[in-house]
Amino acid sequence: MSEAIATATSTEMQNNFGRYLQIVMNGGEVIITRNGKEVGRVIPRNAVVSYLTDSLTGILSKDASLEQAREERLKAKYESAD
Repeated sequence: MSEAIATATSTEMQNNFGRYLQIVMNGGEVIITRNGKEVGRVIPRNAVVSYLTDSLTGILSKDASLEQAREERLKAKYESAD
């Protein structure tokens, strides 16, 4: 599995999609730029969870519960509507 990181302009990505898709399928990452600025990334599906987890490190408390967060969000939404 390759860990390559490629950079492509939006035009290059459009014109050579198959090439960049193959990089992602091999475990790499493609950074897409437009006018010299990064506008997006294409990463392998199996890397999405670790990427999101890494980006949330330090934000979520260790005892965070998705079900509890959902209940709190719904409670706040519907109780404030009264």
